[in-house]
Amino acid sequence: MQDADLRDANLCGADLRDKNLRGANLRDANLRGANMRGVDLQDADLRDANLRGANSLCADFRGVNLRDANLRGANLRDADLQDANLRGANLRGTDLRGANLRAANLRDVDLRGANLRDANLRDAKYKEPLFICDLYSLKLLPKNTILTYWKYLIGGLSPYQDAKYEIGKEYKFKDYDSDENKQCGLGGNVATLMWCLKDNLAVDEFIEVEFKVKDIVAIPYISDGKFRVKKFKVLRKINRKEAVRLLKKPMK
Repeated sequence: MQDADLRDANLCGADLRDKNLRGANLRDANLRGANMRGVDLQDADLRDANLRGANSLCADFRGVNLRDANLRGANLRDADLQDANLRGANLRGTDLRGANLRAANLRDVDLRGANLRDANLRDAKYKEPLFICDLYSLKLLPKNTILTYWKYLIGGLSPYQDAKYEIGKEYKFKDYDSDENKQCGLGGNVATLMWCLKDNLAVDEFIEVEFKVKDIVAIPYISDGKFRVKKFKVLRKINRKEAVRLLKKPMK
């Protein structure tokens, strides 16, 4: 089916798993709810196509033209969308976890409610305000403002750096990643307490750390609560029950 002419085709609910549709003309096609897992759509034309609710897990969309396409609620987890044209597309509520959006055109895209966790947005074309998370406003604070955030531990160690932290000690990170297109990177990774609670439901060790605004090295544009600093001091350790109680405590 490579280079197939499927313009205006009704493929609603179709099983297209692992099909070769490279270079196909699917402009204005109805692919709503289709199973497109692993499909090869490299360089295909999907302008104005309806892919609402489609399952495109691990699909190859490299160089695809998806301008003004409807991808609302679609599963694009781990899909390869490098160099894709998504201008004006509807990605509302779309699962883009781990998707490769490198150098993709994301101008005028509707991403409300989309899950972009661990997506690669390097060199993507977009207006930054569309992606900047609430945490980014921390950078507007005076440089010497002291902030407190959290990390969780497993068996006394950080699960990502396999590092041990002691109460009252300060830790500096010589190697850190300042690329804010990357959600995960080197450095002192810290997060909101809510993020820590949700990221791993089994952990029972949380440490509170403090640092200054000037020590922040990267707040990823699409962060859901985690960012990186170049140093912090460990203040205390609490368990899950205490963490939940702390979150429920009314503000004074």
